[in-house]
Amino acid sequence: MHNTNPFGLFDEYFLLEKLSKLGDPLEKLDNFINWKIFNDLIDSAFYDDTKDPSKGGRTPYPKAMLFKGIIIQSLYNLSEAQLEFQIVDRASFKRFLGLKCSDKVPDSNTFWLFREELIENHLIEKLFLSFNESLENAGIIAHEGKIIDASFVEVPKQRNSRAENAAIKETGSAPDEWEKKPRKKSQKDTDARWTKKNNITFYGYKNHVKIDSKTKLITAYEVTDASIHDSQVIEKLITEEDKGQHVYADSAYTGEKQFEIYRLKDVIPEINEKGYRNNPLTEEQKLSNKQKSKIRARVEHVFGFMENSMNGSFIRTISIIRANAKIGLINLTYNICRFVQLKKLSLLG
Repeated sequence: MHNTNPFGLFDEYFLLEKLSKLGDPLEKLDNFINWKIFNDLIDSAFYDDTKDPSKGGRTPYPKAMLFKGIIIQSLYNLSEAQLEFQIVDRASFKRFLGLKCSDKVPDSNTFWLFREELIENHLIEKLFLSFNESLENAGIIAHEGKIIDASFVEVPKQRNSRAENAAIKETGSAPDEWEKKPRKKSQKDTDARWTKKNNITFYGYKNHVKIDSKTKLITAYEVTDASIHDSQVIEKLITEEDKGQHVYADSAYTGEKQFEIYRLKDVIPEINEKGYRNNPLTEEQKLSNKQKSKIRARVEHVFGFMENSMNGSFIRTISIIRANAKIGLINLTYNICRFVQLKKLSLLG
């Protein structure tokens, strides 16, 4: 019988050994992360059809393996088609998923359906919270102060007419004529919005995060369309766990309403002050802003990793429901990577 496996008996072993020596980042994730944290939650939400002998056809892929595939997708910002190709192509991806070189790889549709199941079962935020709970239990999150900020996450720009854009802005839903064209409607995002910052226009959504100032781990997040002002979500981001802590933010988070929220939440606001034409900042205020900014700037490391290492400032998705899922997975994947960095630093120190 003709052998279709291109690998000899030990070729795969030597290939993986070489990848380990070169510093396979996914292997490090596997060594430091207890995936059971996620698996238990996924198993409780899904019927395990891999153990049902009455089901005919091919045995379904394990949900735990599909979830790790979604983590790869978020880490490298891949489409489902690209994810399938890269798993087929890369030995490091196969090893991370527990696949041998001769094993069949899940196709793009399998990963898409699994992500849709995660959304339908409201699991993504629960997975994020479950991982953070494990960090809390291990004493990883320091709770020595919080930083709040937001970053744009853009989506493909819509080619709508002025009338269509006006209808979407006014009603928040698709124009009536799109109802007659379901294929066109399915490709249109009526939730994303345009906004401008520093004379640069953005189209899409915002990832509002609260991070632990010492560890730079994301402890909470909210996803909105891009037009929502940063300060409008602080009431949701600041929780009971922040009581008595310093909260750092830039001048976008100032205002009477905002400071009333800080008072009611019993946190200590460390907000950069604004200067005005007839009321410039004093030297003392400038010095205070500089000291606050040294701490607040740590959030830029978070967004920098997402943008530069994960290409996470742009996603291809439609609707705020799916944007919320994609951005939530980006935040979870960031926390997983950050935890691994912290563990490596603790071993070195």
